[in-house]
Amino acid sequence: MLALAVTTGLHVTAVYVNHGLRGGEEREAEAVRNNAEQLGAGFEVRQVRVGEGPNLEERARLARHAALGPAALLGHTADDQAETVLLNMIRGSGLHGLAGMRTDDGRRPILAIRRAETRALCSAIGLELTEDPSNHDPRFTRNRVRHRLMPLLDEIAERDVVPLLCRLADIARQAGDHLDLEAALIDVSNAQALREAGPVLAPLAVRRWLADHGELGHPPDRATIDRVLAVARLDAVATDVGRGWQVRRSGGHLQLRQIHPPPDERSEST
Repeated sequence: MLALAVTTGLHVTAVYVNHGLRGGEEREAEAVRNNAEQLGAGFEVRQVRVGEGPNLEERARLARHAALGPAALLGHTADDQAETVLLNMIRGSGLHGLAGMRTDDGRRPILAIRRAETRALCSAIGLELTEDPSNHDPRFTRNRVRHRLMPLLDEIAERDVVPLLCRLADIARQAGDHLDLEAALIDVSNAQALREAGPVLAPLAVRRWLADHGELGHPPDRATIDRVLAVARLDAVATDVGRGWQVRRSGGHLQLRQIHPPPDERSEST
């Protein structure tokens, strides 16, 4: 991606994010620096600290993206997209998860290129290749998908399944975007309108409604959405939706309100 970006005439800076999780980062950073200098690009190192513990892969990803900022271009490939679709599938994701990473956000310009093609290009123009050793660590689910599941699927299908999974992601994204537009027309605060929306659009409308409230953190899971729908169906008067927030029905309308500060804020105030 760095090489391709330079050829477009952009002002390019390569950023190496050091997570501080293992040894060898200095050598890797030097390799990125050398490649950037060879191509005439700038270079930066940004430090983040991610301690050992649960959800290490996700916490490292979030820290890396925060360090890079929202305008940074990301080098995900079609192989990464296929792995993401499978990861979301085995985690029980719905239509939006099957869409994988968006191809239209402008941040992933090489998402249609295969990983092997990126390696071939780097070799052809004399760039030094480095391999993150954590990419082979079986503790991480993505690595088990990459090194075990993907080859098994290729063997069973007797073909390369990456294009199939990427096509599935495109179809799911288009369908999801269309349904999101329909769901956006639903007045979620109106319990009757939500009941009449049906089993496809109603959950999407609730998901969007809750996700638009940044105070809730991550988008809601399906169990949370189902509890809100139960309130709309008159099966319950109220339900907690996380981080001290509650959806309550009053006079045929749903209200989202904070009933107490989230745990982290309570601990800071005591």
